[in-house]
Amino acid sequence: MSKIIASAAIRGAHKLVARAEEAFNQAVATYGSDAPVAFPNTGYYLPVIYGISGMQVERLGDLKPVLDRAKSLLPPVPTEKVWLPYLGPALDAGMATLFADEVIEATKYVENPPYTMTSSPTNGNLWLGAADDVIMRKRGIEFVDGTAPGFAAIVGAAPTNEIAVKIARELQEKNLYVFMSAATDGRNIAEQLAEEGVELGWETRLVSFGKDITATVFSLGFAARAAMSFGGVKPGDFRRLLLYNKNRIFAFVLALGEVDDEKYAQAAGAINFGFPTIADTDIPEILPSGVCTYEHVVSSVPHDKIVSRAIEVRGLKITVTKVPIPVSFGPAFEGETVRKGDMQAEFGGQKTPAFELVRIQEADAVEDGRIELVGPDVDSIPEGGRLPLGIVVDVYGRKMQEDFEPVVERRVHYFMNYAQGIWHMGQRDLSWVRISKAAFRQGFRMRHFGDILYAKIKTEFANIVDRVQVTIYTDESKVIEMRENSRKIYARRDARLKALNDDTVDTFYSCTLCQSFAPTHVCVVLPERVGLCGSVSWLDAKAAYEINPHGCNQPIPKKDVIDPVKGQWKSCNDYISQNSRGTIEQVNFYTIMDSPLTSCGCFEAIMVMLPECNGFMIVNREHPGMTPSGMTFSTLAGTIGGGVQTPGFMGIGKAYLASKKFVIGDGGLGRVVWMPKGFKDQIRPILEEQAEEFGLGRDFVDKIADETVGVTAEEILPFLEEKAHPALTMAPLF
Repeated sequence: MSKIIASAAIRGAHKLVARAEEAFNQAVATYGSDAPVAFPNTGYYLPVIYGISGMQVERLGDLKPVLDRAKSLLPPVPTEKVWLPYLGPALDAGMATLFADEVIEATKYVENPPYTMTSSPTNGNLWLGAADDVIMRKRGIEFVDGTAPGFAAIVGAAPTNEIAVKIARELQEKNLYVFMSAATDGRNIAEQLAEEGVELGWETRLVSFGKDITATVFSLGFAARAAMSFGGVKPGDFRRLLLYNKNRIFAFVLALGEVDDEKYAQAAGAINFGFPTIADTDIPEILPSGVCTYEHVVSSVPHDKIVSRAIEVRGLKITVTKVPIPVSFGPAFEGETVRKGDMQAEFGGQKTPAFELVRIQEADAVEDGRIELVGPDVDSIPEGGRLPLGIVVDVYGRKMQEDFEPVVERRVHYFMNYAQGIWHMGQRDLSWVRISKAAFRQGFRMRHFGDILYAKIKTEFANIVDRVQVTIYTDESKVIEMRENSRKIYARRDARLKALNDDTVDTFYSCTLCQSFAPTHVCVVLPERVGLCGSVSWLDAKAAYEINPHGCNQPIPKKDVIDPVKGQWKSCNDYISQNSRGTIEQVNFYTIMDSPLTSCGCFEAIMVMLPECNGFMIVNREHPGMTPSGMTFSTLAGTIGGGVQTPGFMGIGKAYLASKKFVIGDGGLGRVVWMPKGFKDQIRPILEEQAEEFGLGRDFVDKIADETVGVTAEEILPFLEEKAHPALTMAPLF
C-alpha cells in the first residue's frame, strides 16, 4: 500500500476530528447539551454513526461518546519514527473521519442549517444537505429495479465548466446518481453546473449535498441507510453493513482537482464501504487487497475517460440503449422540468386535444420501424406555440395480448421523459407534453417521439413485441377523431380490468425485484393487491413474466386454499418459504394481524394497528409528521423494512385501498381510523367509492381522523366516538 496516501489520510482524520470537537464544544456552549440534534425526517439518527456503532444521537450531549469513539479509532500521526505500514490504521482513520463529518454536519442543523432541505435547490441556495427518508425510499426503488445502477460521489471541481458538464451528462446518460460535495480552490462542481444552467436536484439525479468537505458523509449516509432499510442490517452490525455496501451498493468516488489530507481521509472512509476512488490528478495508488472489489485508488485518469474507468473499476455492468435522437437520453433526465419561459412548444394539457394509445394489430397491419407524422411539425409554429398531439403505437407480436396494451402504454410517459429537454405528464387523453428551446435548437422534431418509442418498446418488450409502428398526429381534426376512437378502447379496457379479481384468476405472480436489497423479502402480486411499491400490478407482473420467463416475476398457481377469509394458499406458502430462504413459512394476504406479507422498504404507505382505537392508521411516505403510533413514517419504515414479517404492521401500495379485498380478514375499510389529511383528500373519491362498496356510506371518510384532530390515540379517540366510527363496535383485533 502507499505510505503517502495512508499518512495523508491519517493526518486528515486528525484535523477533522479536532474540527468536530471544536464544533461540538461551540454548539454546547451556545445551545446547551440538551438541544435536539437530527438530520430532518429520518428514522436513522445520524446514519453512519448509527449504522456502524448503533449509537443513537438525539441531543448535542449524545455527540460526546461519538467523539470519544472517533478519537479511539485514530492511529498516531505517521512520522519518520512512527510508521504503521498497514491498511488497517488508514481504514480506522477513514471511519473516524466519517464520524467527525457527521458530528460537524449535525451541529449545523441545530439552528439555521445552510441547506434548502428540499428535493431541488431553491431561493439561490444550492446545497440540499442530508436526504430525508422520504427521498431515500422514493429513490430507493430506482436502485432496486436497476434504473439507477449506482452512484458517483464527486468531490472538488473540474478544471473548466465545460468539463464539469461533460462529466455530469455522461454520468446521467449512464443512469447513475451524482452526489456532489467539497471544493477545489474554493470551487465545487455543483456551482460549475449551476453556472451553465444545468438543472440540479434529486429529480435530475444531480444532488448537491454541500460545499464543505464534511458534506461528503451524506453520500455514505445514503448508503448506510440503504443497508438498514432495504437490507435488514441491524444498527451496530458494522461488518454486515460494510459488506452489504461492498457487494450491493455500486458506488465510487471521483476526486477532481488537488487531493489534500482531508480528501484523502474521506477516500479512506469510502474504502471502508468498498467504494474505490478515481482521481484526475497524479496520486499514489493503493493496489487490490480485498477491501474494494477491485482497486482502491486509481489516479491520473483523463477527464474524457474518468467515468468509464470508474465504472470499470467498481465492476458495474451498464447497458445503455442508444436512441437515435439529437439530445441526451436516459432515466436521469426524467425529473427535468420545462418551464413556460424555456418552452419551444407544448401539446395537450387541456390546452389542445391530445391522447396516447398503444394497440395490438395483426401482422400485416404493422410495418416494423415505420414512423409517420400526420400534420405540421414543431418548426412550423412560432416559439412558445401549441399543437394538438395524438400518438398511436401499433404493435404486433406472437405473444402479445390485449391485456398488455395498457402495460406498454404506461411506459410511454417514462420513455418520452427520458429525453433531455422533453417534459411529459399524464396519460391516455390527459397527456401534456413540452419541448424545450434547447432541445429544439439541437434538432429535436416530432418524428423523434417515434424514434424514442420504437427503440424503447422494441428493447424492453422484445419477448412479446415483434413489430412496432408509430403514427404521430398533429392535425387537429384527425387528433379529435382518433381520440374518440381511443376513448372507446380505454372504456373497454377498464371494464375488463374491473372484472379481473383474485377469485377469477388461477395464478398469482411473485416479485423478487427487491431481493437485490432485501434478500428475504418476497412480494406476491394479486389482481386486487398491487405490489408494495405501487408500481407493479398483476398485469405488469404477468407481462414481465412473458417478457422474461427467468426474471423476478414468476407465476404462482393458486392451489390448496388454507384460509379464504385471511387469504392463505399452500402453493403461495411453499413458494414464499423456498424463495425467502426458509425465513417466512406462511403469509395471509388479507390481514395484517396474522402472518402478513413482508415489507421490503419501497412501500408507498404503512398500515399500523392502533389497539386503543380497535383499528388501523395509514401513513403515506410523503407525510413527515408524527402519527398516533408514536412514530413517524421514517421510524416505522426502519422498523418493518428489510423483509421482516411484523404482525400489526405492513407496507402497502396506495392502490390497495381501492381493492375489495382490502384487509377483509380484519374487517376491511371500516378499520381505518386515521390518515394524514393531505393523503385522505388526495384519494377521497376512491375512499368514498369503497366505503359505499363496503356498506359504510360515503360519509365514512369524514369519520377518519387526521392530524388536525390529533396525533395520539388519546387525542383521536373522542373524535371517533363522536362520529360513531364503525371500528369501535367491531370485534376486538386481538
